[in-house]
Amino acid sequence: MVLPSDADASGRRFGDEELANLRAVLDSGTLNCTRGTFVTRLENDFAARYAGDGFFCTAVTSGTAAIHCAIAALDLEIGDEVVTTSVTDMGAITPILFQGAVPVFADIGAKTFNVSAQSIEAVLTSRTKAVVATHLFGVPCDIDAISDLCQKRGLYLIEDAAQAPYATFDGRRMGTFGDIGCFSLQQGKHFSCGEGGLTLTKNPDFARRMRLFHDKAWGYGDAKPDHYFAAPNYRMTELAGAVALAQLDRVEGVVRDRQNSANAFLDKIADFPGVYSQLVPEKATSVFWKVTLRIEPAEAGADVAQIGARLKEQYGIACAPRYVQKPAFECEVLRDKRTLGSSGWPIRDAVWPTRETLPGTYDALAHMLVLPWNENYTREHVDYISTSLRSTLDFFRS
Repeated sequence: MVLPSDADASGRRFGDEELANLRAVLDSGTLNCTRGTFVTRLENDFAARYAGDGFFCTAVTSGTAAIHCAIAALDLEIGDEVVTTSVTDMGAITPILFQGAVPVFADIGAKTFNVSAQSIEAVLTSRTKAVVATHLFGVPCDIDAISDLCQKRGLYLIEDAAQAPYATFDGRRMGTFGDIGCFSLQQGKHFSCGEGGLTLTKNPDFARRMRLFHDKAWGYGDAKPDHYFAAPNYRMTELAGAVALAQLDRVEGVVRDRQNSANAFLDKIADFPGVYSQLVPEKATSVFWKVTLRIEPAEAGADVAQIGARLKEQYGIACAPRYVQKPAFECEVLRDKRTLGSSGWPIRDAVWPTRETLPGTYDALAHMLVLPWNENYTREHVDYISTSLRSTLDFFRS
């Protein structure tokens, strides 16, 4: 069976609404958001519909740009520390470097795959100014405890909800707990315009600074505008905004369909030997960016690499053992401190964790199997994947 893929139309939902919006942009001849209307509508609609009154949204060119705007809004000093997760996309880490701050890596749970208040507190120092809490694979962190810790210690909290839009904790949506929430509209996310990002905050000062930062810090609408500080151009085009605005009408249905098919799959594999789903906090709901499993080799009869390889080769299921293969700090850019020239700035003196200091990270990666998932999976696809996994386990156990 060929599974729908979020890399093409088989696993994505685009239609007449997106085309109508694109036609309206092209007919207007205005593709730049500073004079257009679609990006502004996207920002206003997302803030109101997702979070409610009093929230501000800024649309940008990528999820990485959203994180960069959020870090920049804090106006950190050179050498300030930002705690983040050891397992994440590099796009959530390089913005910390570009603002002159130092990433500090907290451990993840071997079964939750997320940071916790305890793992964050373990790496706090007098230089810590902020925490980036990533809701990995669509599963929320225990965000209540993390938020309480940040408030207690006087730290800013940024939520990386790129993989978890519409996921909830105690009935409240991810990205609304922290000082700033960040979202991605990349090809494989729940709603997409190819590349794009959104920031969300209730703090008007952060909202203004992010709006300035995403457009070269030029004070549009000010009495005497100027370029107030060093900043890039992360403006979203009207074309991307037109697609994203139409996608905003679809996303809640997309989330529901992912949840229904993923939960049906998890029910089917509940008694599979050595196979366990990613732990979800008691008060939380997952939105299943992917379906992530923990494989226990002694029970399953094979390790995660063996199982993943057979699922790919025998059944065409494009799974990803280990997800990112290694912790972020083992990637060349951080390991060898390749930042600006040979300076190593701002991490020249940073000391990275080890297998001993972050045991959960290495344990999780050694057992993690990430299955592809999207909103167009049917019960037939669920049956196929579960049956393929059962056959794979039987093969190794025999």
